[in-house]
Parts: sequence; C-alpha cells; structure tokens
Amino acid sequence: MEGDVVVVLCTAPPGDAERIADLVVRKRLAACVNIMGVGSIYRWEGKIQREREELMIIKTGHEHLEDLMETIKGAHPFEVPEIIALPVVAGNTDYLDWVKESVQGHPSP
Repeated sequence: MEGDVVVVLCTAPPGDAERIADLVVRKRLAACVNIMGVGSIYRWEGKIQREREELMIIKTGHEHLEDLMETIKGAHPFEVPEIIALPVVAGNTDYLDWVKESVQGHPSP
C-alpha cells in the first residue's frame, strides 16, 4: 500500500475544521480537504449527544497517514476525535497522481 492514496474522514466543531484543514494542507500532509456541514448523533459518556459538526474529507498519501493523524489529534479540540482512513481502490489517475505529488514535499516518517 506504500504510496497509495487514502481518504481520511474527520469531524470537528464548526470553525475548528477549517483551522485543522489549513494546517494539514500547509504542512503538506494533505493535498486537499473538503469541508461539509453534518449533523451527528452519538453516545458520549453514557448520554446521547446531538451536534452540528463539519466533516473533513482529507486526501493524502498512505505514507503520510501516521503523521496526518498525529497532527489532527494535536490540533483537535475533542478528547477522542473521529479519524477514519479509507483506501482509494480506483479513481481518476491524473487526480490520484496530483494528490501524491502534492504531499511529496513532506518527509516520510
């Protein structure tokens, strides 16, 4: 999987998502981050919670995944942030190449 593109899903409070997205793109840990408003319903500390959040859809190279996750955890306001990585099994080759090139300047771990 080394060198493959992955999509990372991460939710954050409104405003924090844009700050985190800017950080990971500037650090070349992500080529692109889309941000969408979502409603979340979840159980936390024994209670059902309902929150408005922003979902970040982050595109990066597999080799940068660990650094990306650590950076998100360090910048995220949640005690346990949602960070889920999904492999990209197919896609526009030109786009996937662009993603890989966009994160190349970041040293691999």
